[in-house]
Amino acid sequence: MRSPLLDTPGAVAAEAPDETIAGHYGDPYAEQRALASGQALVDRSNREVVRISGADRLRWLNDLSSQKLDTLAPGAPAQTLFLDAQGRVEHHLTLVDDGEAVWGHVEPGTSAELIAFLEKMRFMLRVEVADVTPDYAVVTVAAPGETSGAAAPPDGTVAIGGDLLVPRERLAGVASDLGLRLAGIWAYEALRIEAHMPRLGFETDHKTIPHELGWIGTAVHLQKGCYRGQETVARVHNLGHPPRRLVFLHLDGSVDVLPPHGAPVTLGVSTPAEADPEAAVEGAAEPGQIGFVGSSARHYELGPIALAVVKRTVPVEIDLLAGGVAATQEVIVPPDAGRNVAIDPALRRRIR
Repeated sequence: MRSPLLDTPGAVAAEAPDETIAGHYGDPYAEQRALASGQALVDRSNREVVRISGADRLRWLNDLSSQKLDTLAPGAPAQTLFLDAQGRVEHHLTLVDDGEAVWGHVEPGTSAELIAFLEKMRFMLRVEVADVTPDYAVVTVAAPGETSGAAAPPDGTVAIGGDLLVPRERLAGVASDLGLRLAGIWAYEALRIEAHMPRLGFETDHKTIPHELGWIGTAVHLQKGCYRGQETVARVHNLGHPPRRLVFLHLDGSVDVLPPHGAPVTLGVSTPAEADPEAAVEGAAEPGQIGFVGSSARHYELGPIALAVVKRTVPVEIDLLAGGVAATQEVIVPPDAGRNVAIDPALRRRIR
């Protein structure tokens, strides 16, 4: 549904799948600065909200998803993944338990499929699943990766780290109620990319497994009980390596365009396939393709940046082309990930 905040003077709609919210309100770089300093609110009301109640809710979700949730404390934010039987990522849920119910939000257009799966898995357990998107909207009051916002949550809202679930009828006035300026989704996305945080549907495809995107530890608990897809997670962690890895890209600032989602990533030489014949991705869209661009943005300090997924064996020191734009790599998921190699938390985001 279209956000009422799009009627704010200066608001410019974002692109799909965020077209029902504002990309910016006239000054994208100032909006980024404000969000980074905790002085802005981002309308993310196109995300869909689910509520799971019942006495068995945490144990049930623990059995179905990748995170350890059976001991989750009220008010503690968490992330979890729902995987298919082969360990590929199907859903990413950001959630909190308030002592009576689990509240979570997911990508636009994905809640119906997630709820349908959950309903099939209820059996005789005491759980109730509801889509409450018509009643609650997601707004964000902290930079991506921050655990809480500077503003105190108003009464009647649910806090999930730096996100707030606000009654939808209060969405139009929530920024002024909190004393914050509005920032568009462009600001959030630029800071998300800087923070090395993958987004479902952007840095994922039908083959994505959690190790590839650095979700081990943040959304996957390695010492919990069985769940669908766990065998793949355990096998890669203990015995192998993921086939691909998430990288952060510094893009050539002299180019006027940003590589779009899905743009091919190739080695930064004139004949990439000849430079490393083993690096090309099987079935790639163009010769020498070794990955794809997930998200790109113009950052207020770093300039043009992107997240991409590339073949694990691509050397970390080599320059790349992202949609034809020259790019240098910064490691997020190291090539030796898996086989009990932990990802250094310092690599998850740029050190300021």
